[in-house]
Amino acid sequence: MIKKHVLLSILGLFIACTVGAQDNSMADEKAIVKSGNMRFTVLTPEMIRIEYSAKLQFEDRASFVVINRHLPVPNFTQEERDGYLYLTTDKLELRYKLGTYPVSNDRCNPNLQITLDVNGVEEVWYPGKQDPYNLKGTTRTLDRAEGDVREWLENGLLSRVGWAVIDEREPRKDGSLSLMFERDTNGGMDWVAQRKDTAALDMYFMGYGHDYKKALGDFTKIAGKIPLPPLYVFGYWYSKFQRYTEQDMRDIVNEIRSRDIPMDVLVIDMDWHRNGKTGSTDGTEWTGWSWNKALFPDPAGFISWLHDEQNLNTTLNLHPADGVFPKEDNYDALYADLAGRYSDIKADSLTNEDGTIRWNIENKDFYKAFFEHILRPHENIGVDFWWVDWQQWMIAQNEPNLGNTFWLNHVFFNDKKLQAKNRPFIFHRWGGLGNHRYPIGFSGDSEATFSSLAFQPYFTATASNVGYGYWSHDIGGHNQEGANDAELYLRWIQYGVFSPILRTHATAAGHIERRIWKYANFEQMRDAIYLRYALIPYIYTMARWSYDTGVGMCRPMYYDYPEADEAYRYEGQYMFGNDILVAPVTSSDKGTNVSEKDIWLPEGKWYEVMTGELIDGGSVVTRSFTREQIPYYYREGAIIPLYPRMMHLKKRPETLTLQFTPGARGEFNYYEDAGNNADYQTACTFTRITQNTEDGRTSCTIYPRTGSFDDMPEERAYRLEFLARNEAPTKVTFSDGTHAVYEYDAEGKKIVISVPKRACSSAITVIIE
Repeated sequence: MIKKHVLLSILGLFIACTVGAQDNSMADEKAIVKSGNMRFTVLTPEMIRIEYSAKLQFEDRASFVVINRHLPVPNFTQEERDGYLYLTTDKLELRYKLGTYPVSNDRCNPNLQITLDVNGVEEVWYPGKQDPYNLKGTTRTLDRAEGDVREWLENGLLSRVGWAVIDEREPRKDGSLSLMFERDTNGGMDWVAQRKDTAALDMYFMGYGHDYKKALGDFTKIAGKIPLPPLYVFGYWYSKFQRYTEQDMRDIVNEIRSRDIPMDVLVIDMDWHRNGKTGSTDGTEWTGWSWNKALFPDPAGFISWLHDEQNLNTTLNLHPADGVFPKEDNYDALYADLAGRYSDIKADSLTNEDGTIRWNIENKDFYKAFFEHILRPHENIGVDFWWVDWQQWMIAQNEPNLGNTFWLNHVFFNDKKLQAKNRPFIFHRWGGLGNHRYPIGFSGDSEATFSSLAFQPYFTATASNVGYGYWSHDIGGHNQEGANDAELYLRWIQYGVFSPILRTHATAAGHIERRIWKYANFEQMRDAIYLRYALIPYIYTMARWSYDTGVGMCRPMYYDYPEADEAYRYEGQYMFGNDILVAPVTSSDKGTNVSEKDIWLPEGKWYEVMTGELIDGGSVVTRSFTREQIPYYYREGAIIPLYPRMMHLKKRPETLTLQFTPGARGEFNYYEDAGNNADYQTACTFTRITQNTEDGRTSCTIYPRTGSFDDMPEERAYRLEFLARNEAPTKVTFSDGTHAVYEYDAEGKKIVISVPKRACSSAITVIIE
């Protein structure tokens, strides 16, 4: 039987490929109920916006969190009786004491309450009620994190109690607030604005019980979708904070290529720029905007070499907070432009005493001039995206309550979007709820220890509870004491294979080595990267699924099994997309080369990929894994698309491998697009693939492709692998009765069928008996 969530995801994918969502911050009038100083907006049967304004100044503008309120009006009733207003949907009953302030100290008879059913038990919420069962969200940074630091995490959108609240007036971790967006009617960027009534209440009650996926899906309906990053982002990134020269980086790339290590992104950390501050001689200035020609004599030529000869993308690290110094290349042009734009501001207000142009990204004129004169020249020579770093603790100086991190992410992402050349994408810190619209995140400077690694699976999966599906960690750990640990680095990389982004990195310390070919277990590390590239078609399809559904690629087990206690207790494992369960090894084997791990396998059968065993679920199993092995499992009936061996993602392979896990039925909707197109919402294709097994007969169908995009392949060959097959088939045919070419791998227990190149517009059915 095809699971309900699979059918829904397929339907959502087809719809999303042809329909683009429109953000409209104004709710339908039919969804709004006013009562004195209160305003309620029924957004879904499970979600109600609650506002109170003594000035009757309610907000219809988009906020940092919520940008769309114009949803289909759900069925609800309203009634006043006995001094109360009642709003009732199919899922909730709201009761409000007329004429009162909604927050009161009477827990037994609150002025405002909402009642819902959670698995047959009545649950009552009122403003100010504490939730000890919140499943948490994420945090701004893992700088200096060692081991389990879950106390750093903010509350998320999901709770075992069955409800959660988005309080738009609650201060964020940096002390900032969720402010408003003033719509730019000329097609420019929406800009920050203060609330009309700064004392008003503005919250969203979410009463979804344990339907966690629906809660997140509805959140992205009001807060915006999780954008799909470019395809190359899911490849391997080489990064290290080190004073590399251009020649050093060319040598590293050449060594990577000569050793057949796949790679798609080369990160250029902060030493790409010279020190901007006057009189600086120690080489430690973080802010700078001009190439250090002593290290990089030909930036344009270097980036052209990366793009054209090495098929690599690149980024530059920025630390923006110190402004623009007089020694910067384009300082005079920026100063003249700003002096003209700031006609009502004195020159001494534009700069500090040393002439540094003050950082003022909260000003729209500054943004336009700064990007035109400082950033655009770098983009024009090929810088693909920006790594926006270091400002995670700052509040804007010229706009009250504006967090610098959130605002930088908004500005950088939307500037890229306005250029409409490629897919918007930045690399940055988490700026608070609503930041899921600006992927991807840089989690900061964690420690290179097993205890720090052990926290990563929980941390990454839990971030999906606020829609933040794309954390990039410093694989290997950032700060490291003592010698390099080959086992630790290998296990970090193996975890990175099954995390959103695979980026090795470390701090500027000469003893830390991140070049995998310098380790004795190099081939094991490279094999892990090979696996990552093999999984790219599955990963990219699941990334699109996240865009369409609001559910992160790495997600906790309780999304799929909300009533199983084990789903909450086994935090070191997670679902990687819809069909792969991962339980990475995160502890040392202490020299034995074998690690034991307790893994909870839910009901059904699970295919252990590294051993080829089909294991019955519904229990906790103890399994052993060598250092070469990663504990990951295919769900019963899963169909997993894989790429052949490849060194980068710029060229689409002609053959696609499809692995079929035993099961009565299975389905996969394979997604493709141009890889970096801004119009991927509609310029995309889906290929539906199914399998059905009954009475020893398996039928596999690859349906005609739907949709289109520029330069899409017209033909494709397939390699079909049917897993966990204990005996060779008696017959393998196509649907027209012709015999298919196949082989039986007795040791690997799989049937391998080669399907010659066929038109993607035609159907292919293979029958195994």
